[in-house]
Amino acid sequence: MSLAVLKSRALAGMQAPEVTVEVHLANGIPSFTIVGLPDTEVKESKDRVRAALQNAGFEFPARRITVNLAPAELPKESGRFDLPIALGILAASGQMPGDALNDYEFAGELSLSGALRPIRGALAMTYAMHRSPAAGGGQRAFILPRANADEAALVADARIHPADSLLAVCAHFAARDAQTRLPRHEAAPLPARACHPDFTDVKGQARAKRALEVAAAGGHSVLLVGPPGTGKSMLASRFPGILPSMTDDEALESAAVQSLTSGFCFSRWKVRPYRSPHHTASGVALVGGGGSPRPGEISLAHRGVLFLDELPEFDRRVLEVLREPLESGHITISRAGKQADFPARFQLIAAMNPCPCGYLGHPANKCRCTPEQVGRYQGKLSGPLLDRIDMQILVSALPHEELLQQADGEPSARIAGRVDAARQRQLARQGKANHALGTAEIDAQCRPDYAAEQLLRQAMTRLNWSARAYHRVLKVARTIADLAGETRVGAAEVSEAIQYRRALREQ
Repeated sequence: MSLAVLKSRALAGMQAPEVTVEVHLANGIPSFTIVGLPDTEVKESKDRVRAALQNAGFEFPARRITVNLAPAELPKESGRFDLPIALGILAASGQMPGDALNDYEFAGELSLSGALRPIRGALAMTYAMHRSPAAGGGQRAFILPRANADEAALVADARIHPADSLLAVCAHFAARDAQTRLPRHEAAPLPARACHPDFTDVKGQARAKRALEVAAAGGHSVLLVGPPGTGKSMLASRFPGILPSMTDDEALESAAVQSLTSGFCFSRWKVRPYRSPHHTASGVALVGGGGSPRPGEISLAHRGVLFLDELPEFDRRVLEVLREPLESGHITISRAGKQADFPARFQLIAAMNPCPCGYLGHPANKCRCTPEQVGRYQGKLSGPLLDRIDMQILVSALPHEELLQQADGEPSARIAGRVDAARQRQLARQGKANHALGTAEIDAQCRPDYAAEQLLRQAMTRLNWSARAYHRVLKVARTIADLAGETRVGAAEVSEAIQYRRALREQ
């Protein structure tokens, strides 16, 4: 048999399309050619595969070897095709049986000694294979490096066979009894959920804590505004600890995105991501990109928290790219000949000083900024971006007497209990969190009573809200009612929601 056909997977954003690896051996001048739009990393597999086969004790055929990676129009990158190419050469040259290859998919980078090295995107590839009708609805097994086995096994019912080397894979197909085959990898016991810093450490700031509780319950974005040292970053770092627990589907989505950058850590399973990029981050770092598009910070924060400290210090063009994903929950990266879609359902928590010196409104330190400087500083944030942030909270400086007292804040676990109960009410009523409600759903689920409607009319006239701002206030009010267990949105809920929509220039 001079032809062998195996299955593998490529990565195209969050998608992992099936790739057919065809290996053909023909007579003629010895050569080794890889076709099918391979990237440089794939082309270099020729040298890795040759050395791995020879060092593992196999014969490298002195024939004309052609490897085709189909479909031809799909770009192929990374060293994950080393293992299927090597196995294809062995099967085509008759050095290993190839009758059972159709029941498996393969991925793995080979070292020169034949050992298997980990690859990125193993979880995304396994997830795609398990859902693919072409793979028999997940009937195929997946052979991949042992270092990737734990993350791949997170996909329920997936058949994972980890291997340490090329020799171990060949022994699996040559074995006549089950004892010498590669054992199926079972999912490791899930680790205990990592602990986040607790809200009991935060002194005072009852209003800011209440606002973050509302934000966590409804999935709303928040901008914290206050002088330096008032606890904005401290509050943000504790925010993930009060979010509702991740479902299995949410955890799998989040882990699959992180596996695309080799950043998935098994100990962080079902722990909401918390990303805090520096203000010097570029637009590509924030939203993703590159020659072979990879996810940025907003996608790595999928189903978690994206914290942007010192918000006005970010380049304005960088901040403007947040506008679309804040609304849509995904980002599309387009390059010449390539396009990749990444999920980006993150919860934005941002923090900033009210002025360049930071002390505007501080009770003790006098602000040294002119009104023009304050306006220019706050003007770094565009109106359309601010319009998309649900809540703007003033975090005031604490009196010295309160700072000297022992911290006695409410524990995060207790706050998380109320948040989870409110979120369950939302899911039971509408199947989604309040922040994701559409226009028609807002009219149906967030309709205020008469007194609340009159209060909204006055606020809209005075504050000159846009339609988006009006809808966001209603959604926040609905969340406040859910926390209180109320079925209707009343004047008290609307009044509190309006206070969370305070314009920066009014401070």
